[in-house]
Amino acid sequence: MKLYFAPGSCSQASHIALHESGLSFETEKLIPSTMKTESGADFLEINPKGYVPTLKMDDGNILTEGAVILQFIADQNPGSGLAPKAGTLERYRLQEWLNYIATEIHKSYSPMFNKAFPEEVKTNFRNQLTRRLGLVETQLSKTQYLMGDKFTVCDAYLFVVLNWSAGVGFDLSQFPKITDYLARIVARPSVFAARRAEGFIK
Repeated sequence: MKLYFAPGSCSQASHIALHESGLSFETEKLIPSTMKTESGADFLEINPKGYVPTLKMDDGNILTEGAVILQFIADQNPGSGLAPKAGTLERYRLQEWLNYIATEIHKSYSPMFNKAFPEEVKTNFRNQLTRRLGLVETQLSKTQYLMGDKFTVCDAYLFVVLNWSAGVGFDLSQFPKITDYLARIVARPSVFAARRAEGFIK
């Protein structure tokens, strides 16, 4: 498999999941300003949607959308425990979290990166994000990870999104359980490996 990624973007969650899975994989960086990959390929020919993560399977099939790719990775090695078994209620709980992270948390950060948006609009998104992360804080007051005491792919996704906070001026110190959660995750070897590969750790 080959993962197409952009450093620090949501594709880092798939990068972490691949390291957690124990699967064999390659990576290739996307250069968003040119829409070329590091090897010079036209990324739009690989994924016409024009964004990462994008996963190229060994048979040449292309898979897109982060929440889908995360589950695909988990299902290639069920023993990794990265996702509950398909068809179980717990699997739907995982999908519930993935959907919440994608539509309610991830999409609350995105406008704050836009320099064209007035500060008043960004403040509204910060307030919205505070409410939405309140639910996460409540969950993490009961469990170590979103699904309980075991790390899953939804934790990889949430970790990456929450790490955008400093870049948009969002203070996470108001959430002590989330702060502790991030410290647990950043210590994982898979996270270290993905962040080093993406240039965040020398």
